[in-house]
Amino acid sequence: MCYQTRIIKKKDAIEKRFNAIVDKVADITPMETVKAFDYPKTPIITDEKPEIIQLYNWGLVPENSFNLDIRQYTLNARIETLNEKQSFKNYIQNRCLIIADGFYEWQWRNKSGSQKQKYLITLPDEELFAFAGLHTTWTSNAGELFQTYTMVTTQANELMSEIHNTKHRMPVILKKEDEQLWLNGSDYHQFEFPYETDLVATPIHKNPNQTTLF
Repeated sequence: MCYQTRIIKKKDAIEKRFNAIVDKVADITPMETVKAFDYPKTPIITDEKPEIIQLYNWGLVPENSFNLDIRQYTLNARIETLNEKQSFKNYIQNRCLIIADGFYEWQWRNKSGSQKQKYLITLPDEELFAFAGLHTTWTSNAGELFQTYTMVTTQANELMSEIHNTKHRMPVILKKEDEQLWLNGSDYHQFEFPYETDLVATPIHKNPNQTTLF
C-alpha cells in the first residue's frame, strides 16, 4: 500500500526527465508530503497524451460511479487482481505514469503498531521516477469533470518487506526503460513481483543527525 508520496523537483527538471511539457493550465507546486486521503492533484502522464504532463486527482472514480465516495477505496490497485475488481477491470489499458521523487512508509516496531518508524523511500540520488498507474475521467451529475488515477501495487521486495512489515506491499516503481512499455499497454503481469527497481530507505528521525540507511 502507498498513501504518502513526495514530489519536490521543479517543473523544468520534471519536463526534462520525462521529455514532456507541463500542461499550460497545470501549476506544479513542490510538495514534501502528498497525502492520498486528501485526494490531491499530482502530475501524471497518460497513454492518451504522453507528450503532456497533467494534474489528476489521486483516487480513481469509475465512470459509472454515483458520486466521489468510492475513491477512498481506489487509491491503490493490487496488480494481482486488476482484472477481478469492478473498479479497475475496465481501465487496465488506461495507463499512466505517476510522477514522484519519493514515498513514505511506516515500519511497525511492535505488534500493536503503537511504535512506528517512518521511512522515506527513494531511488539512488533521489532521482525522479514514475509509479505505474491507471486513470479515467468521471463526470458528476452537475457536469463537472474529474480526472482521476489509482496507483498500482505489488508484493513487497526484500527491502520493503522489512519496512512495510504488516501488509508486505509496495507500489510498482517503473524502471526508466520500461515506462513506455507500461504506457503502451504491455501485459501488466510482467510488472508483478519480482519486478523491482533499486531503492534507498532513509529513516525519518526527530534527530536530524541520525542517518542510518538500509
